[in-house]
Amino acid sequence: MSVEILNESGHDVDVVELTRLSRFVMERMRLHPATEMCLRLVDEDTIAALNAQWMGADGPTDVLAFPMDELLPGRVGEEPEEGYLGDIALSPLVAARQAGDAGHPVIDELRLLTVHGILHLLGYDHAEPGEHREMFGVQARLLAEWQGVRSGDTLDDEPAATGPLSGTSAPPGQHRPDDVGEERT
Repeated sequence: MSVEILNESGHDVDVVELTRLSRFVMERMRLHPATEMCLRLVDEDTIAALNAQWMGADGPTDVLAFPMDELLPGRVGEEPEEGYLGDIALSPLVAARQAGDAGHPVIDELRLLTVHGILHLLGYDHAEPGEHREMFGVQARLLAEWQGVRSGDTLDDEPAATGPLSGTSAPPGQHRPDDVGEERT
């Protein structure tokens, strides 16, 4: 799996950990080994411009996801499709503010937003209550598994999830990036 991380944010970010986390999530979601993605760490002006262009919203947001080949999580016993998963734009400065508001380290917020962005690339959404429960449940499991692996735990071969709720994710070409900062409860 190929993960390209471009740090254009002007802030010091542990790109090695975010690369490892991205690969971990891609593996847990049973993506093809040749799957590629890009995580672009950007400044506030850039994320605000992308937010205006793609969401029609003013001001900076935390993370935006741009799916490319509409890949879905792999299923046990099936060969996953090869392709380019997509691009994620993430603002470390917005993440730092959100981390302060939430009372946890910035790296935890960056991990959360990275996983959240990858799930959006895979078709997950949280516009409806059922979608929200599913996406945030998968996100929490993946983050807990990552923390466990970092602490020395081993995982079985079962994937973290089998895919977004059928019929509830955005239609192909209609998936739009969104602001996850306001969704937290």
